[in-house]
Amino acid sequence: MKPATTHKYFPVVVLSLLLLLVWGWNKKAKDKPAGRPTETVLRTPKTADEIPGFNRHTRLVYTAHARCRMDCRQVTEAEVEEILAKGRVDLSKSNLHDKPCPTYALEGYSNEGQHLRIIFATCREATRVVTCIDLDKKWTCNCD
Repeated sequence: MKPATTHKYFPVVVLSLLLLLVWGWNKKAKDKPAGRPTETVLRTPKTADEIPGFNRHTRLVYTAHARCRMDCRQVTEAEVEEILAKGRVDLSKSNLHDKPCPTYALEGYSNEGQHLRIIFATCREATRVVTCIDLDKKWTCNCD
């Protein structure tokens, strides 16, 4: 009987090793960030004061929709002002390119314990309160 020859399987083994090596290099390349990350990628704003163009000290104007949502969800003007002062910006819910004014979603807990998201539109003459959302409780509101 003839002994098994290993040279018959050699190309398959080499090809398998090469494929594993290439796969490993591609995986490492995908895990690395491309180029030097910018500061905005490293750290997103935590408060409205850290966002250029957001002025939390202009007068507040409440839209009819915001008033309806506030009444329905039992949110006072004091709570809206509290979120404006202490709330954290959620950039994923904000629209910095919104027209006619950029909109910012600020979230936080009021002194009464409500977990709120308030949408503010920052215009030159005033900051408009667009809507008010209770993040923990679903309310049935009839606001159009």
